[in-house]
Amino acid sequence: MLSRSEEDHLKAVYSLLQEGADAFTNDVATRLHTKPSSVTVMLKKLADKGLLKHQPYRGVRLTAKGRGLALMLVRKHRLWETFLVDRLGFAWDEVHEVAEQLEHISSEKLVDRLSHYLGEPAFDPHGDPIPDRDGKLPERPTLQLTDCAVGDSVRLVAVKDPSDELLHLLGGKGIGIGARLKLVARHAFDGSFELHTAPKTTHTLSAQVAAHLLVERP
Repeated sequence: MLSRSEEDHLKAVYSLLQEGADAFTNDVATRLHTKPSSVTVMLKKLADKGLLKHQPYRGVRLTAKGRGLALMLVRKHRLWETFLVDRLGFAWDEVHEVAEQLEHISSEKLVDRLSHYLGEPAFDPHGDPIPDRDGKLPERPTLQLTDCAVGDSVRLVAVKDPSDELLHLLGGKGIGIGARLKLVARHAFDGSFELHTAPKTTHTLSAQVAAHLLVERP
């Protein structure tokens, strides 16, 4: 059994590594909004438990055991987000903090029943993959909206940075997972994108926002 703080640190390391970043003490501290000195103590505890190891000039890396536990935390978080949106009617920008609390419930039986109740979903409301009970992540080919050409018609399948602010911005434009998008213009001045989301609905997105949108061609 790990404490909530230990689980938070473990998941923070996993998230940084998944994003292609190195997980140094300062990086983890920034992610968790805490002091580097506190992170140093916690990472040592996790290393003593065989969940991670230090690599010179590369920060920390998860052991197989540590990665497995981190994936189970991710699984619980994304299942709870799915439950909150699909069954309780929360908006997709309202669920992260609640799921952060619920992910620390340790009952495997509850998590398995939750997954079964939801129909064994492969992706959460933000399009992020949900690990199965063996820690395997589903995959699907995607591309960034910024890699699309004018005239392309695509479907939004994930948001790379599911911050509440970005999700709220997209929700205000009626853009969510599954939305059909047609790129009708790309402005040279600022790199912004003009999109049709319906025959008579046009939205403009900044290049910064478009870079966070993952799409697939129908």
